[in-house]
Amino acid sequence: MLSADEIQTSLAGAWRLMMGKPDGLRLLDLSAEGFWNSFQALLVAVPALVVGWVGVANEIGDPLIVSGRFSMVVRLALVDLGSWVLPLVALALVAPYAGIGNRFVHYVVASNWASAIIAWMLLPSALMRLFMPSAGEAATLVALLLFLASLVLGWRMTNAAIGKGPAVGSAVFAGMFATSLVVLFSLQSLLGIVIPR
Repeated sequence: MLSADEIQTSLAGAWRLMMGKPDGLRLLDLSAEGFWNSFQALLVAVPALVVGWVGVANEIGDPLIVSGRFSMVVRLALVDLGSWVLPLVALALVAPYAGIGNRFVHYVVASNWASAIIAWMLLPSALMRLFMPSAGEAATLVALLLFLASLVLGWRMTNAAIGKGPAVGSAVFAGMFATSLVVLFSLQSLLGIVIPR
């Protein structure tokens, strides 16, 4: 398990990349061990993600049946886990052919830590959804604005981590975003999750 200082340094590096500063890579451990350790960012993100899962489970499931809500939380967790990891697996398969094989580790490490930051960044809308269900439109607006901000930050991080110019960085970002959506909707369908709009 990474120490608190190592986690903080990794998050700081990811944040610098999200600000478009390539020197953030110097704060990330890009060794083989650092690659695998970066998946501990999932654990950093879990508390923020749980709030969202519970809020959605409350909306979808019968609030009087605890086991149904728990089952929904587990399914939502599986969807998020798959949406986090499976696109990276897909990238591993195509990276050598796309000319970014030498930046794959950089991207994965940066992406994992950036995803943890984004999970916490989206927390306000999840809290609104959980504790103020009557403020549906306001929560949706906040969620939309935070989502758009996360896209901009994710695009910057991708460009800085890939380091091959905005055209290649944008192509990787678009490909990963599209793959994430395919995985998300496929897993939701597979697990019988219908998210209210």
